[in-house]
Amino acid sequence: MGSFRGILLNIILSIPAVMIAFTAQGYGKAFVADKLGDRTPRFQGRLTLNPVAHLDPLGFLMILLFGFGWTKPLETNPSAFKRGYKDSIKVSIAPPLANLIVGFLGALIYVLFNKLFMWIPENIFVVIAAMLGFIVNVNIMLAVFTLLPIPGLSGFDIFRDLSRKTFYKYADKMYQYQIFIFLGVILINNVFPFISYIAMFIRNIFYSILNLLFSFI
Repeated sequence: MGSFRGILLNIILSIPAVMIAFTAQGYGKAFVADKLGDRTPRFQGRLTLNPVAHLDPLGFLMILLFGFGWTKPLETNPSAFKRGYKDSIKVSIAPPLANLIVGFLGALIYVLFNKLFMWIPENIFVVIAAMLGFIVNVNIMLAVFTLLPIPGLSGFDIFRDLSRKTFYKYADKMYQYQIFIFLGVILINNVFPFISYIAMFIRNIFYSILNLLFSFI
């Protein structure tokens, strides 16, 4: 019972982090596409920081329960880009990059909070610290996950733009078996949590840099 309550508490505390992470991804991609000349995201109401515009119910549930999830698909019009595939790559990179930026900012707030607010009541301190920690972890994990070359993720679009010949050679098969590829990645990650290892490595770099910068506090 205690373990279940702990898991449930972690899920509840991670909800704000997931909403922030999904919003960062959706808005980041919409913002970059809009700046590069594609008004499609603006017309679809995606150029907003309102989480509702970016949340995919199943993707939201998946990340809460299993640590992997996705935002609502965002349509873009590559023909509107002035620099063709170069602009398309920028749009594809925007979601994970937005997550990394938010993850770093979250780590900054986390470090400063732990240094400056030790005086507040312990129960409040622990809850706030946990929520900030989730913001860091979820954003970095989502950034790493979305860089995987799986249909529907940013990594797949980056793969398309960087190597079109190879992409179109395997794209049909990958679309055909995408659910099995996705489940395979989850199963492999359960045995060898490579996504968590990469995310932990990035997170530790963030914390090391920030603790060094604010070592005088």
